[in-house]
Amino acid sequence: MSEPDDVILGIDLGTTNSLIAWADDRGPRIVRGEGTDGVLPSVIGFEPGDGRIVVGAEARAHAVERPETTVFSVKRLMGRGLADVAEEVPWLPYRLVQRRSDDHHRDIAAVEVHGRVYTPPELSAMILRELKQQAEEQLGRPVRRAVITTPAYFDDAQRQATRDAGRIAGLDVVRIVNEPTAAALAYGLDLAERACIAVYDLGGGTFDVSILQLRDRVFEVLSTRGNTHLGGDDFDRELIKLLQDEIRQQHGQHIHFPPSTQQAFRRFAEAAKIRLSTDAQATVEIDLGGGRLYQRTITREEFEDRIEPWVQETVVCCCRALADAELEPKDLDQVILVGGSTRVPLVRRRVEQLFGRAPYTALNPEEVVALGAAVQASILAGTRRDLLLLDVTPLSLGIETMGGAVSKLILRNTTIPCESDEMFTTFVDGQTNVKIHVVQGERELAADCRSLGQFELRGVPAMPAGMAKIKVTFLIDANGILDVSAIEQRSGTEASIQIIPAHGLTPEEVDRMELASYEHAREDMLAHRLVDLRNQVEFDTTKTEQMLAKVGSHIDAGQRDSIVRAMQQLRTLAAQTHDPERLHQELDAFGKLTVRLAELAVAQTLKEQPE
Repeated sequence: MSEPDDVILGIDLGTTNSLIAWADDRGPRIVRGEGTDGVLPSVIGFEPGDGRIVVGAEARAHAVERPETTVFSVKRLMGRGLADVAEEVPWLPYRLVQRRSDDHHRDIAAVEVHGRVYTPPELSAMILRELKQQAEEQLGRPVRRAVITTPAYFDDAQRQATRDAGRIAGLDVVRIVNEPTAAALAYGLDLAERACIAVYDLGGGTFDVSILQLRDRVFEVLSTRGNTHLGGDDFDRELIKLLQDEIRQQHGQHIHFPPSTQQAFRRFAEAAKIRLSTDAQATVEIDLGGGRLYQRTITREEFEDRIEPWVQETVVCCCRALADAELEPKDLDQVILVGGSTRVPLVRRRVEQLFGRAPYTALNPEEVVALGAAVQASILAGTRRDLLLLDVTPLSLGIETMGGAVSKLILRNTTIPCESDEMFTTFVDGQTNVKIHVVQGERELAADCRSLGQFELRGVPAMPAGMAKIKVTFLIDANGILDVSAIEQRSGTEASIQIIPAHGLTPEEVDRMELASYEHAREDMLAHRLVDLRNQVEFDTTKTEQMLAKVGSHIDAGQRDSIVRAMQQLRTLAAQTHDPERLHQELDAFGKLTVRLAELAVAQTLKEQPE
């Protein structure tokens, strides 16, 4: 790297910790400061008095004494409105406020400190600036460009916010890379020429799983699933709830936990979680004041019982990612663990049970994403030319059509960069303007998907309905940023948009503050699960109808009537319920009810096979 501009760094901007790495022809490595391991806690502290801002270990060290001016877990707030983070408020000692956008139609969750309001992208920029400075001190040269990783299930708005935060930190973000994909890149230097890999990435605040195919040094992402609101923070909170509930039982329900105590609980819970990763038990002592001392020994078994639902949710995501890739666990060559929360023994056991193999952990799970980002940076800088990365878009993209339906132009798990177009027309005689409403999601109605933005194609020549030919084109670049254009082919009239999300800062705010972060929440795993279950209900009941027509006469009338009633009830429930757990239970019960019918249908099919 002879010229300063040749330096492109890889950055893992994490919920709990962040790291920065670089690579040359000798490979990637973490940038480590004097006497440090290179890990920068993703914590921002606002000093009293002079208002000095500190980032990292120093900020974390004063978290208990300055709880209301120490900000952490910012990544969990990215792209969310205040209503979306209501469940976070009881766990955060600092103050969350609603910030209205200039058009007064949208709000974003922001943090208020010393009377000033900071958006999550602004706070993220402070962490990035610290990483940039750390790298410049160690490398002895300016740093202007970086590859930054994000969770695979970050939406367009969150990716754009990440790029804008980088700009505020003085960085040109040349590529956004999915975290699981970055991890595979880091390991790819040691893998065989051909391999099928699952990357299980469980960090402090987010979870992703990606299935990748490596062929002749080309990485192709086959599928990705995840939850941007599931991670080690949730494990900590299970312990906090345990401690606080017991203290209230012993000392009265009226007992109040001020912000400083809340921070102390968080520190104790995190320490106990880490201890339980290696020891069978951990002891917690808390001075409640007034001569009251709370002491508790927490066993690993107790801890695992409480976090089991969270871990199970990751298993469900893994199963769906495998199904999306049309693979089974036995088809995989490697399973890679990423993220500090994968050190929890229960997590490792569940991963091994699901995939039928011990996970591959040759690299530090907390460093592997930054290392992979550095590998991607070296590819872009031309240092490495023997690897190619093909990533995917995590959710389907389309536009709203007549009647509120969705026409999907780019399907979930499509390899990016990509482009797709489709022809549309008008529905009203003499229509001269056409609204293009861009949505993202897997449901069939626009009301059930996420609105990304909208624009109007104006000046369409007046003509009878159905005569106009409007070509809509979706283009996703290598960073996952979406551009949409529309052109009326008879007249050449055209319009376009780079998606501005439904929550976030307006362009005016971006120009004024140099922080353009248009953000909105997208991760609605509940809705996705309902979609999957409803599809399964439709599949199972249709198959059952076919089996009844084929071999229904071979079972007694009472059993046949029971199956028909259960089928009708299941379809009704699927159409009406918003409770996936209940629907899952009923679907499972229906499966058990039809086991005999399925056996007869299989036997009949085999009998019909030619000799």
